[in-house]
Amino acid sequence: MTEKTTSEVLRRSRETLRVAAQGLADIKTHPSRRLSGLSNLVVFGRAVTNVLQNLRSTEPTFDAWYEPVQKALAADSTMRFFYGLRTRILKQGDTGVGGYVHIKSFKFPLDMKKFGPPPANARNFFIGDSFGGTGWEVEVAPGVLEKYYVDLPSEIGAAGLYFRDAPGHSDNSQPTDADVIALSEQYLARPEEIVEAAEAHFRRV
Repeated sequence: MTEKTTSEVLRRSRETLRVAAQGLADIKTHPSRRLSGLSNLVVFGRAVTNVLQNLRSTEPTFDAWYEPVQKALAADSTMRFFYGLRTRILKQGDTGVGGYVHIKSFKFPLDMKKFGPPPANARNFFIGDSFGGTGWEVEVAPGVLEKYYVDLPSEIGAAGLYFRDAPGHSDNSQPTDADVIALSEQYLARPEEIVEAAEAHFRRV
């Protein structure tokens, strides 16, 4: 078994953070991969601090350094929510999300040009599918439809996913207040800060 070093622990922490960041990228840019991306973000985002705690075996001052970090995480409602979501995903397979669609102004067929030309063999147009995406259903073979996603212009409206049990969110709240992308970005920023702080504090010159 290879003996851990501070540099190795920091490297693995950074690698774990990159996996979580890829999950966030999938949430933001690939509607069909939003749920798998969310699972990766939540699971590997939490794993970052687990990996980082291996510094206890290489750095005698780690616990003193990490104690205020732990207290800050425990006091952060967003971090507590995502930590609980990790357990929910791993034990129940439930990401705890719902979909929303909010149309500001949509003039059909005039506004259709804002989505660009439809792909060949497009059959149906949709706004706000089960992944919060917008685009066309394309017939790729007789009777077989695949989704071709495009951006929904903000002047037309918004569609996406939201966390049903997000901190501060209730039945009377707007779903956009618990938007999956916005809260996921907020969540990942914290382990990024922790890894950067650990690298600055423990990395040997």
